[in-house]
Amino acid sequence: MKNMKIGIIGAGAIGLAFAKTAATTGHQVTISNSRGPASLKAIADALPGVTADTVTAAAQADIIMLAIPWKHLDAATAGLPDLSGKIVLDPTNPVIMPGFILPDLGGKTSSEIVAEKVPGANVVKVFNTLQPSLITTNPQQHGGRRVVFYSGDSKNAKAVTHRLLESMGFAGIDLGGLVQGGRMQHFPGGPLAGLHLVQY
Repeated sequence: MKNMKIGIIGAGAIGLAFAKTAATTGHQVTISNSRGPASLKAIADALPGVTADTVTAAAQADIIMLAIPWKHLDAATAGLPDLSGKIVLDPTNPVIMPGFILPDLGGKTSSEIVAEKVPGANVVKVFNTLQPSLITTNPQQHGGRRVVFYSGDSKNAKAVTHRLLESMGFAGIDLGGLVQGGRMQHFPGGPLAGLHLVQY
């Protein structure tokens, strides 16, 4: 597949782990946060293929990852440009730290709520079930490949996500729609949350 332009909004552990692996496998990665690119310059300089820019610039990419703590979801999405038609990767888990507080989601999956915050975007739930260290280590394990689950309602967005995962060396497994798959991926409590599986 051709290399993709990926914008990451949020520079926590998951976002940076994804940035490192995506850039290592040849994709063009832009990282951003609410504090501005200057706060990320040292991090970007240490990751070949990664540049630091504004949130608005990151949102212009082919694929956008919202790698933000749940407590900052409203603030982080309020100022975003229109993402209609964009592929938005959602690795968020609805846990408020410190304290491991679980917010009331009103019976919805976390990705349903994220999708409401980015109307018109094609949200794909992905990379929320693995520890950051497992995203950056070699996905080739014992003759197999590390599994990454994903779910979403757009067939095209999921196909692009699958190709991205394959290009990064992972075995992507489609769990179906955003609600169905999101419940299986849900952390905490989902049956797939925290599982480290290898596909042979």
